[in-house]
This record gives sequence, C-alpha cells and structure tokens, in this order.
Amino acid sequence: MLTLRNFDITDNPKVIETLNDPEVTRFLSSRIPSPYAARDADWWLSVGCKNGIIRAIEVDGNFVGCIGIEPGQHEYSFTGELGYWLAREHWGKGIATEALRTLLAQIKRSNFARVQATVFQGNTASASVLLKCGFKKEGNLEKAVYKHQAFYNAVLYGKVIS
Repeated sequence: MLTLRNFDITDNPKVIETLNDPEVTRFLSSRIPSPYAARDADWWLSVGCKNGIIRAIEVDGNFVGCIGIEPGQHEYSFTGELGYWLAREHWGKGIATEALRTLLAQIKRSNFARVQATVFQGNTASASVLLKCGFKKEGNLEKAVYKHQAFYNAVLYGKVIS
C-alpha cells in the first residue's frame, strides 16, 4: 500500500543512501549535492521539504522516495514545479505513477492552477509517468540544462489543475 506522508527524521539514512546513488540522481537537479552527506539530509528534513507540498513516498511502511510540488514565484505563483525520485530498487513497479496520481488528487483543493515538470531528454521513465497522469508535452528546451560539464535538452510537461 502506498502512502504519501510528511518527512521524518527517521528517513535520514535512506535519503542519504538513495541520493548517493548516481543512477537516482542522474536526471535530478544539480542543487542536490553530490556526494550527499548527513548535513544535507539534516537540512532537507528540517527546512527543504517544507517548501511547498513535499511528501515522502512510503510503500508497505517503508520509505522509498520523494514527490513534491514547489510553488512558483511572482507571476508564476499559481504554477507548481513537480519533482520526484525513487530508490532504484523500486523502479518499474508503478510507484511513481501511483504517487503522482495520489498527490494530484490531494492538491485539487490547493491554489495551484497548473503543475509542470521539466524532464531531461532521454528520461523516458519519467516522461511515461507524466503522460500516464494526464500531463501534456508542451515543448522541447534545447540546451536548457547544464550538469556534469555537459548540456542537455529538456522537455516541458504541464497539466492544468483548475
């Protein structure tokens, strides 16, 4: 059974372990430090996960990842930026899709009019999750991402909530 819940200090070891897996962080923002240290997890659990609607993903009582929507600013204040990640051993099981459907149902009563996600080109698993949850591909962003001393194209997906 999948549950979305607030993060807890007990998630610290699994967050550190998961975010030190280069396959997990390969397509994530470079604002996630590498290597990912205990102080990074401490900050995340006390401050970072409180910006927006950020939830731990739990399956059968076990922490498996994170999903969240951070609010935009100024003229984008009704647009949320979606992000999610799972521990590698939980990939390919439909967990991200179920977590996203659950989160979208929970934000129906929020101030968000729109949710969007930017996906590295080549991250077909993430693109598939978004499409299954009703997001539309809205554009290709050439050389939009610079990570690991290389440029990557990104694909923008969006979904109108209200």
